[in-house]
Amino acid sequence: MLATLIHKRVVLGVSGGIAAYKSADLVRRLRDAGAEVQVVMTAAAQQFITPLTMQALSGNPVHTELLNADAEAGMGHIELARWADLVLIAPASADVMARLAQGTANDLLTTLWLATRAKRAVAPAMNQQMWAAQVTQENVIKLQAHQVTVFQPASGSQACGDVGAGRMLEAIELAQHCASLFQTGLLTGKRVVITAGPTREALDPVRYISNHSSGKMGFSLAEACIEAGAQVTLISGPVHIATPDRVQQIKVISALEMLAASQEAVALGCDVFIATAAVADYRPANIAEQKIKKVGDVISIELVKNPDIVATIAQLPNKPFMLGFAAETERVEDYARAKLHAKKLDMIACNDVSRTDIGFQSDDNAMTVFWHNGMQYLEKAPKAHIARTLIALCAKQLINHP
Repeated sequence: MLATLIHKRVVLGVSGGIAAYKSADLVRRLRDAGAEVQVVMTAAAQQFITPLTMQALSGNPVHTELLNADAEAGMGHIELARWADLVLIAPASADVMARLAQGTANDLLTTLWLATRAKRAVAPAMNQQMWAAQVTQENVIKLQAHQVTVFQPASGSQACGDVGAGRMLEAIELAQHCASLFQTGLLTGKRVVITAGPTREALDPVRYISNHSSGKMGFSLAEACIEAGAQVTLISGPVHIATPDRVQQIKVISALEMLAASQEAVALGCDVFIATAAVADYRPANIAEQKIKKVGDVISIELVKNPDIVATIAQLPNKPFMLGFAAETERVEDYARAKLHAKKLDMIACNDVSRTDIGFQSDDNAMTVFWHNGMQYLEKAPKAHIARTLIALCAKQLINHP
């Protein structure tokens, strides 16, 4: 169950309370499950557990100040907000929950809470009477109304001597709850085939034609599909990314190899085909058996057109739902709309790879997604966030797919 935490980025907020000692174990549990953890501590939290402890356990510097001149030009809270897949406050004191419910942003933790688009959750920890108080329960309702997950506290003896509800859940329970937040079930029972990365078209035994694709978008989509409950086959060109857990990866080199692998995977059963790979449009007509020697100032190489993989799959009699990608440097939306219709796709996501802050090699992306009766713009965000949104859009359109 914890597998969905692999590669996830968790900001763990620690507020003041004796339950802060459990947060140290929680960091360890999250990291053991494969998550990367950054810790934010309030001033009160530092009275119960030291930042040095949390730094040693997380492997990252602990964040305590809202305006830190050494952190991203003093805007570290924004960078943390963008970085996170999940912001979890554990323990969440009655005071912090009240401030979150009111939208107060007067320290680092409450400010990044408002600035993030990530999933948000709280694990309350307080005296049983404070938890039972009407105003606290009203704050819980407010938070839930704003799509905040509240991991309800357990009952038992408390540090103050009282007995009742208000104990923060144990670390292993919280880690399991965090993992469940990434299990959407949107594609449960579906088989998904994804192409990713570049292809290499050999010129001779040592040289090839390729492009700058890193494969990050395709691998992020594979993880998002696993979270959604799908069975995933990932057909990847040469990349330097670890295979996501529970994903079947097929490694290929050239466009012809990627086409053959795609056709075979689809023939075995495929509900959704996602073509993120940056496939070379052309390949050398002839591959030299020996290394081409340097002779003269000019060399001519004849190229022939590669097959269009996504268009080939889309021509199948019982074609799967087709999501294509358009990486362009100009007239991005015009070219994307044209490809949507010309290649008989169900959906296409386009981005401007001339931008240096997104696209190839970057961890971030921004896209405009088109389908036959609609569109949606996805603002710049980590590729993992973009991937989850794309899969949610696919699942919604898949309902009407014949």
